[in-house]
Amino acid sequence: KMPFFSTTIDNFSYKFTTTPSAVCVMLYVFFTLLSVVTVCGNLLVIISVFYFKQLHTPTNFLILSLAVTDLFVGIIIFPLTMAFSFSLCMYHEDLFCKIRESFGIYLCTCSILHLCCISIDRYYAVCQPLTYKSKISRHVVVIMITVSWSASALIGIGSTPKSEQKCQEKCFIDILMANILAPVLSFYLPLIIMLCIYLKIFLVAQRQARSIHTRMKCGATVSKMERKATKTLAIVLGVFIFCCTPFFLCFTFLPFTNNSVPVPVIESLVCLTLTNSTFNPIIYAFFYSWFRSAFRIIMSGKILHGGFANTKLN
Repeated sequence: KMPFFSTTIDNFSYKFTTTPSAVCVMLYVFFTLLSVVTVCGNLLVIISVFYFKQLHTPTNFLILSLAVTDLFVGIIIFPLTMAFSFSLCMYHEDLFCKIRESFGIYLCTCSILHLCCISIDRYYAVCQPLTYKSKISRHVVVIMITVSWSASALIGIGSTPKSEQKCQEKCFIDILMANILAPVLSFYLPLIIMLCIYLKIFLVAQRQARSIHTRMKCGATVSKMERKATKTLAIVLGVFIFCCTPFFLCFTFLPFTNNSVPVPVIESLVCLTLTNSTFNPIIYAFFYSWFRSAFRIIMSGKILHGGFANTKLN
């Protein structure tokens, strides 16, 4: 069984060997490095927001919660993916396979919902700056974080595949939940929200840039601002869509066709989705200069001596 995928793949055989192939060794090394990068990158974000008082803002608390989610992906999901591949879990519905499936759906959904909340925060910051502090207070951010974690848990529990013995007449409901409702709530709806919000942000940023151009007669400034806005939104949406869309499209529509997908392709799609948790700290933290300054202080070991909590980050 696989998350968001309630169908069987026939004519597939496998065998266990005592000596792993070179490809397997390379994959394990790759997954290990990916897990380490994910854990280290998100730990830097968590420590930065906790330690530096300048980063104690509602926006950064959302980024902090996102980093916690992605940290768990690096600590839990990557190791479980290495230990229990889809090819193994297809034939053995043991406890560890179900744990991996449940946590995978839960944490990936939670990460996506956090990205959606961050896009809402950015909308008010750019499009309604005068009312931003009243609209996005710490209380509102706490509600956003709570809803993201809670809704993800409900989606994860509802879309966990049932065993064949318990399926029988309820299979249609299971397929409906696992392949339609769960992807819509955990991916397609947040994606549509983010696309609409970032399009609005981009249009407002362009309008603001043209307004500055009208007043200052500075074409170079306008061009630079528009390029920066375009680049930022392209990175944010592009990486998210690139990592997650293939997985959700495959597991949404494939069960309703007569085609099958090789297991290595399935596993590759899952791995691509998980790498979004590796890129998140780069996109939402490394992109900002004050986070880069915080990372340099942390990695240099200066915070061990204390007295840097009130440091002015550039």
